[in-house]
Amino acid sequence: MRDYLFPSEIEKLLKQAKKTSRHNIRNQLIILIGYRHGLRASEIADLKFSDIELEEAKLNCRRLKGSHHNIHPLMGDEIRLIKRWLKIHPTPNGEYIFPSERKTRITRQSIWRIIKTLGKDAKLSVPMTTHMLKHSCGYYLADKGYDTRLIQDYLGHKNIQNTVRYTSTNANRFKGLWR
Repeated sequence: MRDYLFPSEIEKLLKQAKKTSRHNIRNQLIILIGYRHGLRASEIADLKFSDIELEEAKLNCRRLKGSHHNIHPLMGDEIRLIKRWLKIHPTPNGEYIFPSERKTRITRQSIWRIIKTLGKDAKLSVPMTTHMLKHSCGYYLADKGYDTRLIQDYLGHKNIQNTVRYTSTNANRFKGLWR
């Protein structure tokens, strides 16, 4: 069973999130940030407004499970979505980006439920889990031909063995071996 999504499936997931009436901006932002930055559900839930520097277009990725923290650039569509979210949910610095209905941080279980439901509603060919966003990021970067060490740093992996799995689907890495 495939444990990642193709970019076209990520787009389907984002379109489905856009259709959700109540929390469409939040759900789009969860998917986009989780995918683009290779974050786990707990890392998404733990994001605070103090982790975002909109003026400098940077995101502080605080990793869990002994992974390395790093700072990633934010893309224009992410910044626009964050600004839209801030209009709906203005929160002082330090507070969680994704609060629950009770104004505490959203739980990873809630994020899992959101992603699973959106995947099902989008009629994706594989059962959706939140961790697939992290894997999809790794496979996307590998398929683009990025160096394995760069992907390792980007995803915060301490051990390269956690990263090399992403290069397995990139047939282009073998081009030119038999000239």
